[in-house]
Amino acid sequence: MFVFKSVFFCLLFLCTSSLYAQEIKKDTLSSYQLETAKVSGYLTEQALLTTANSVSVVGQQAINSQNNSSFLPGLNTVPGLRMEERSPGSYRLALRGSLIRSPFGIRNVKVYMDEFPITDAGGNTYLNIIDPASISQIEVLKGPDGSIFGSNSGGVLVMKPNGFQKIDKSKTSINLAGGSFGFAQQQLSTVQQVNPKYRFSFDQSFTRTDGYRENSALNKKTFQTAHQWNYIPQAKLKLFAVYSDLYYQTPGGLTFAQYQDNPRASRPATATTASAKEQKAEINNKTFFAGLSHNIQISKKLNNTTTIFGSSTKIENPVINNYEYRDEKNLGYRSYFSYVSEDPLNWQVQIGTEGQKGWYDIANYDNNKGTPGSPQAKDKLENWQNFYFVRTKVMIVKKWTIEGAIGLNQNQIAYKQVYPVLSNNKEQIKFGTAWMPKIASSYLITTNLAVRASISSGFSPPTIAEIRSSDNVINTGLRPESGKNKEIGLRWEWMNRRIIGDFSYYQYNMDNAIIRQLNADGVEFYQNAGKIKQKGIESAIMGYIITPNPLHIVRSLYINSSITYNDYRFSAYQVGDKNYSHNKLTAVPDWIIVHRINLELPHQLGLYIQHNFTSKIPLNDANTDFSAAYQLLQAKLNWGFQFSTQLHAHIYMGIDNITNEKYSLGNDINAFGSRYYNASPTRNFFAGLKLTY
Repeated sequence: MFVFKSVFFCLLFLCTSSLYAQEIKKDTLSSYQLETAKVSGYLTEQALLTTANSVSVVGQQAINSQNNSSFLPGLNTVPGLRMEERSPGSYRLALRGSLIRSPFGIRNVKVYMDEFPITDAGGNTYLNIIDPASISQIEVLKGPDGSIFGSNSGGVLVMKPNGFQKIDKSKTSINLAGGSFGFAQQQLSTVQQVNPKYRFSFDQSFTRTDGYRENSALNKKTFQTAHQWNYIPQAKLKLFAVYSDLYYQTPGGLTFAQYQDNPRASRPATATTASAKEQKAEINNKTFFAGLSHNIQISKKLNNTTTIFGSSTKIENPVINNYEYRDEKNLGYRSYFSYVSEDPLNWQVQIGTEGQKGWYDIANYDNNKGTPGSPQAKDKLENWQNFYFVRTKVMIVKKWTIEGAIGLNQNQIAYKQVYPVLSNNKEQIKFGTAWMPKIASSYLITTNLAVRASISSGFSPPTIAEIRSSDNVINTGLRPESGKNKEIGLRWEWMNRRIIGDFSYYQYNMDNAIIRQLNADGVEFYQNAGKIKQKGIESAIMGYIITPNPLHIVRSLYINSSITYNDYRFSAYQVGDKNYSHNKLTAVPDWIIVHRINLELPHQLGLYIQHNFTSKIPLNDANTDFSAAYQLLQAKLNWGFQFSTQLHAHIYMGIDNITNEKYSLGNDINAFGSRYYNASPTRNFFAGLKLTY
């Protein structure tokens, strides 16, 4: 019933928006345009309306709409995307179903920071090292696209850090916040336009919380800087660097009975294992990432962008059954040429390459109540991935856009056992060579309505964490995921981009899907699940029901509504004598419906409300256990005022989980002993002060 109510709400929104628009004069509409006019994720800047792909843009307003210590509220407004937080600092992100591979972290989704890939050579992304306040915009490119982005079968995120966007004037802000469960935060951000050729940003943050559950505290410190030099009119140089010192505890999953009895508890001890608290289960992550990117306009039509980057991550991770150390280092490059011509046809072509090499030293010891004991296993692994790509795009009579691309992907892993047996030689795991083609097209039916269609390929080899998982065994039999995606969509704009609507239908047939499993000791490992059919519908509409006007009682009313429907099924999946074919795909809800309302009132008062409905979620491959559906309601009240002509202040307060819903955000799928549940906080509050100079 709730689903039908939400669909009705979206239809009502369409009707009321259209009726209200009749009262607005055409020459006043330019100031009401939404911020998502263009996207740059596909190598060159292009208009969103004519983009032949499914793209969503999350602006800084959405990122900061609730408690800006987390990306969750903003990113969860995107249809087809689901972000979870098992406990503070422990994030997971699913883009079209890819969550099934991630017990924690982000896999199977490629993430860029502007031109810099922050997904490492091993296929993992530490998104939790980034502070949300340091990001000005996120482009979400949905669906598999190995043609120009390399390994992924979920999609791509392109994040834009502060400092790389044009600004009207320099500004500095400091944010201080506190709230329930010992939450405290400090954020400092400055963007300085030093002269017409050079600008930079510096962002620093400190966040801590005791957490809702036992053994779920967080302590996070980040430092980020971005610099751009336009040293000559034809060229610019970018530098990006981030350092994060991240510590968070991991409370572990609960059975349903434990979840009902005391959801705030951490995983208790059993007759054979200690509790999460006794074993001091936690993660210490110290990561440094840095890169340089250079762009030069070689001629009027030809330019080149070349990027080099590297990272170092050191992790200590005591868990129930072992104490793990990881030392990870990565180096990489990305370079492509772009040729753009508007005579006689509007066409362009890009040709380029990207590659990374990763070195991983992993050691596991017995965990003696938070202290490393006797060694269990030590391994050295190296991962190398490289891809080459060619992309071309042509626009015919300013209506019909045709885009084609092909990528050649190469991946391999070398490993050497150090303990308990010292290997003399490195062994190789080669995933072969994969051609990843894509063709897409968009046609402008009217000046404001475009229809699109695409066929693309996905290819995602196992990550280092899947090849060498918690069972300390090198899984040489794990194969890459691959598949073909077919998609159609509509995108429309009304009243000079005051309102935008988007609709997509896709079908992705995947082979060798990688699924997380647990053995009899509760230790995770991964296996290929055969074939999966993923069919989905995504729709979104955003815009102003009441346009900004400083003379009205209601200054403006902005609404963003999205609906996601997932019909995901195992097509052919058998483990021993158990056949899971035609079951629902583990960890993927059928429905996700999100509404966001921004209401601006006199005296710089703002009210921001977000509602999320998520249907029940299958917790195991057999579909014998499901988590309950939940509705999450959040709100934030903001009051802005001027101290002086140069100093502006915002006082804000917010409530998370207003209705005190009992839900688990970040279930442990296929958990041994049915310990699926990671309880989310009950009703909680936050408040803060932000000063901008």
